[in-house]
Amino acid sequence: MTVLGPNESILDPREAALGTEGLVRRFGEVTAVDDVTLAVPSGELRAVIGPNGAGKTTLFNVVTGLLSPTAGRVWFEGTDVTDAPQYERPHAGLARSFQSNELFTEESVLENVRVVVQTAEYGPFGLDLFRDAASVGRERAVEILDRVGLDAAHDTLAKNLPHGDQRRLGIAMALATDPDVLLLDEPTSGMSPGATTKTAALVEDIHDSLGLTVLLIEHDMDVVLSISDRVTVLDQGRAIATGPPEEIRTDDDVQEAYLGGIREEL
Repeated sequence: MTVLGPNESILDPREAALGTEGLVRRFGEVTAVDDVTLAVPSGELRAVIGPNGAGKTTLFNVVTGLLSPTAGRVWFEGTDVTDAPQYERPHAGLARSFQSNELFTEESVLENVRVVVQTAEYGPFGLDLFRDAASVGRERAVEILDRVGLDAAHDTLAKNLPHGDQRRLGIAMALATDPDVLLLDEPTSGMSPGATTKTAALVEDIHDSLGLTVLLIEHDMDVVLSISDRVTVLDQGRAIATGPPEEIRTDDDVQEAYLGGIREEL
């Protein structure tokens, strides 16, 4: 049986900006993603929440091609991309940031973004990324860094950035592929309250000003409630609820999944 979270859109996943249809991912005897169907409309900011081990990051990994599904399909803007190689998806307009910072740590902040811009334009083998085309994509990289608030850090080595700025750099690198759909995996993880607020505002600004469809894994419920259009809750790999934040916060199945702790937090 295909599972849609309660209150999930009746939009066909094949017609959504990003959709999954009966998606399953198993690791041996463990089912990390269990028959999940999602339909994220164009322009929506959708949060995905759930207890630790609920399958959130595995869902992202399957959607972006890092992992193959055991069963089910992935749809991107009406195209079945289930079997598309991982490297093709950013070029098609599907980009993500990672929970752990995936950076060129020995390169400057500007070079991290410039290389992604160059790769998006010419492909991974079009030019020698770090030597023969150092000016390619530079102007675009500067523009993106200004947008995410790293305009003063162009020449800083990525490894020397504070944690919060490394997270912003990861978002900048995802934006450098010029995506239509952006997946963000725990963008505020490990941040101070002040940095969390700034990053949440950045995500909201990116969504609003660029008109992107955003799928966001987030543990901070204040962030989820303040910026999301809708929320999908995963528990033990299954989508147990989908709806506006104000409905999710009082949903009985969500309360049970969080062992009664989420109501107090909300």
